Amino acid sequence: MIIMINGAFGVGKTTVSNELQKEVENSMIFDPEEIGTLLGKILPVDVMALEAKTGDFQDLELWKQLTVTVAEHLIAQYKVNLIVPMTIRKVEYFNYIFDGFKKIDEQTSHFCLTANQETIFDRLRERGEEEGNWCFQQTSKCLKAYKEHDFGDYINTENVPVHTIVQTLKEKLKIVEAVK
Repeated sequence: MIIMINGAFGVGKTTVSNELQKEVENSMIFDPEEIGTLLGKILPVDVMALEAKTGDFQDLELWKQLTVTVAEHLIAQYKVNLIVPMTIRKVEYFNYIFDGFKKIDEQTSHFCLTANQETIFDRLRERGEEEGNWCFQQTSKCLKAYKEHDFGDYINTENVPVHTIVQTLKEKLKIVEAVK
C-alpha cells in the first residue's frame, strides 16, 4: 500500500504521517523532498538553473522519475507499506507520481490535507519558519491549485486534532485495528 499525504507546507503532513505510521502495519515514511535535496547537492548549478528555473527541484524531470523509482525499490526490497508526505501542487507532476505509484501498487491512495492560509502561516511560524521564506511563498499557490484542480480526497485539518485526522485516514483506508 502507498499512502500519499499531500498539502501545503505547514498543513500537518509530517505530523499526520508520523502518527499514521504507528497505525499502519509494516510501514515506513518516504519523503520525496529528500530526493530533491540530494539532486540539489549533486547536480551542477547550471543544470539546476536550466531545468529548474523557479528554484523548485520538483521541476527536475529526474526528481519525478526518482520519486517513483525509489518507491518501487523500497517496496521490492523491504516489502513495506509507504507513507509519502509531500507538497505537490502541479497537476502534471502529481499525475506522473500518482500514476507511477499505482503501477507499483494498485492500493495507492492520495489525501490532500487542507487548512486556511492564516492557520498554515501560524503553523509555519510555530515550527520556526522565517516569515516570507519558501514555505510561506508557496502557500497561496498550493491553496489555489488544490481549489482549481482535483487532488482527490481532501481532509480539513482546521482545528482538528491529529488523532482525529489519523482516525479519518484509517477509516478511508479501511484499516480497522491499530498495530502498535
